[in-house]
Amino acid sequence: MMDQLTRERQASMISGIWETDSRWKGIERPYLADDVVRLRGSVVVEHTLARQGARRLWDLLHTESHVAALGALTGNQAIQQVKAGLQAIYVSGWQVAADANDAGQMYPDQSLYPANSVPNVAHGINQALTRADQIHHAQGKNGMCWFAPLVADAEAGFGGALNAFELMKAMIEAGVACVHFEDQLSSAKKCGHLGGKVLVPTSEAIQKLVAARLAADVMGVPTLIMARTDAESAHLLTTDIDPRDSEFLTGERTPEGFYRILGGLEAAIARGISYAPYAELIWCETSRPDLEEARRFAEAILARHPGKMLAYNCSPSFNWKKNLDDAAIARFQRELAAMGYKFQFITLAGFHALNLAMFELARAYKLSGMTAYSRLQEREFSREHEYGYPAVKHQQFVGTGYFDAVQQVIASGNASTTALEGSTEMAQFNDIAAIITPGNGYGPEAACQPILGDCPSLIKPQRTRIKVACSPV
Repeated sequence: MMDQLTRERQASMISGIWETDSRWKGIERPYLADDVVRLRGSVVVEHTLARQGARRLWDLLHTESHVAALGALTGNQAIQQVKAGLQAIYVSGWQVAADANDAGQMYPDQSLYPANSVPNVAHGINQALTRADQIHHAQGKNGMCWFAPLVADAEAGFGGALNAFELMKAMIEAGVACVHFEDQLSSAKKCGHLGGKVLVPTSEAIQKLVAARLAADVMGVPTLIMARTDAESAHLLTTDIDPRDSEFLTGERTPEGFYRILGGLEAAIARGISYAPYAELIWCETSRPDLEEARRFAEAILARHPGKMLAYNCSPSFNWKKNLDDAAIARFQRELAAMGYKFQFITLAGFHALNLAMFELARAYKLSGMTAYSRLQEREFSREHEYGYPAVKHQQFVGTGYFDAVQQVIASGNASTTALEGSTEMAQFNDIAAIITPGNGYGPEAACQPILGDCPSLIKPQRTRIKVACSPV
């Protein structure tokens, strides 16, 4: 009897929150709070990073003109993004397919990788951010929030509604703040900028959004859901069962049995309107960076769902200079923000940045040997001085000093095998002059100014003056 009463109280409390908390305004749930309590089990596990990230992202979306994010492929990339000032991180399924999936393969974005790959990459990113926070905190620097909210790609859910339910749970366990689901057929899923995309009926896409919401409620986390439609450039549909899709049918069938549809912006608008009650953000995948198209989509959605937040993929698949001039590119995101596109992201930024940087270094190394690497190192010194770039001291960056501190605590301060003290890094990167040559792309003024900064050692805290000498070109 007590168990039943407890369940009833929990359900009543949850219902009250759904009805009165402005966080849930405009969100529909076609199930009861009692269903949530009945399905969550007797122990509710706390998912701190997911909860904190969801709350932080929600606050950012409501206090900033827009939240800009780049796709991160690794934990180190995520740390650099946060250090550089970005407030959220995007975890792209395309990037995971290309170079970071649990199958150990390089794949195109066609749902070929194991379904737990994105949660595992997100987990790794959060682990890296956790280490950065630990190092920062151990040094007595507590003014920075390392735990940027993660917005992660669930693709088409890797199956039906139950698959979406389980994938959402895995995302929350990995500490993700927001998850997006698209309305493609999972078994035929394609990158939004590839051909041959097949949509599921509007009703099936909504079921996956409901499944994701139920999973978040069962786990007790206010995870944000982003609904993506690929209808703008899709021309195939699995079935004509949903009357909401009927106006876009052509009456033709393919050899595989799919129904041909018109696609286009009107089809995307219709689906966005249908998805809006079940998601915090709506994303229309587009074929080009077109502000007028973005405006039409935004106005149509907001006319039916005032205040609904929108998302926009500033995609590397677009040839930006071919579509827009420099002035239009510079104001593009500001204009999107004014329309209601609160989350704007570059999906494959990590992939392109990683590949170009390594290609340029490798080519220069082949041509000029160590001179090429020395120049890269000089740029690192300069960026450390100007902007606080942390990875030039790679031993400290990955936590050597932190684990020295752990060892000293264990040994009551008497450990003789700590790693950072007496290291090459301490000798050559903290106390000895760094030679920065002017004229290598970052300016002589920055190169010739003395660097004064804290160079903490967790064993012997001290303030060290770093000398910078200017050598002739």
